[in-house]
Amino acid sequence: MKAILHLIEHDFRNFFRYKWWLAGLISMNLADLLIMAVVYNQMLSPEIAEQIKSYFSFFAPGVTVVGLFASAFMIGREINMEVRRQIHHYMLSLPITRLELALGRLLAGGLRGMMYMTPLLLTTFLIIGFPSLPQLFIILGALFLLATGISGVSIATAVSITSFEKFITARGLIYYVLFFCSSIFYPLSLIQTLGQEGIMPQPLVVLAELNPLSNGADLIRAFLLGNPAFTFDMIRNLVVFSAIFVTAATIAYMKIIERK
Repeated sequence: MKAILHLIEHDFRNFFRYKWWLAGLISMNLADLLIMAVVYNQMLSPEIAEQIKSYFSFFAPGVTVVGLFASAFMIGREINMEVRRQIHHYMLSLPITRLELALGRLLAGGLRGMMYMTPLLLTTFLIIGFPSLPQLFIILGALFLLATGISGVSIATAVSITSFEKFITARGLIYYVLFFCSSIFYPLSLIQTLGQEGIMPQPLVVLAELNPLSNGADLIRAFLLGNPAFTFDMIRNLVVFSAIFVTAATIAYMKIIERK
C-alpha cells in the first residue's frame, strides 16, 4: 500500500498543476446546470415534464456524473504522454512492482474524479436535498466504482493508442457515445419509448440502459428524486463495468511498461 500511496500522491500533484483549468471546468459545469437546465425547463413537452417534474433537478445528477467522467478520464492523457516520451521505462527502475504501478495509477484516476466531483455533488444536494446517511454511502460507493472504471477505460485507451492525435479522437468518440446515449440529458424511460416506437435504433437503447453514466446518474436520482426507482441492477452494472475495465487497464498498463 505504501508504494501505491506514493503513486497516488504523484498523480494528485500532477492534477493540481492544472488548478486554474480545473476551476474553469467546474465553473463551466455549474454554468451548464444554472443556465442550460433553466432554459430547457421552459422547453419541455407536457409528457416529459410530467415524468421528471423539473429539468433543473433532473439535470443536476447528470452534471455531477459528467464532471466525474471528465476528471477521471484525465489520467489517460498523462499516461499517453508518458508512453510517447517513454517515461514509462523510468517507472521500471522504481522499487515498485508492475502491478502496484498499474493499481496506483487506476486508483489515482478514480480518486481524482471523486475529488473533482465533490463540489458538483454538494451543489446537487443543495438543489434537491440531502440523502440519508446509508444512501449517501451507497451513492459515494457507486460513484467511486464509476470513477475507477472510467479511469480504466482511459488508461486502456491511452496505452493502446500511442499517437496523441488518435488518442484525442478516440477520447472524443468515447465522450460523445457515452454522454449522449445515456440518461444524463433525458430520462431512460423516454429513450425506451423511442425505441419501442422505432424512432431510436434498439442497439442504442440497450447501450443507454447498460451505460455506466446512466446508472450513476439514475442512482443519484433514485435516492434524491424517487424517480426512477432504485434497483440493484444499477449497482451490478457499475460493478461489472468497473471490474472489466480495471482488469483490462491493469493488464494493458503492465504490458506497455515492459516494452523496450
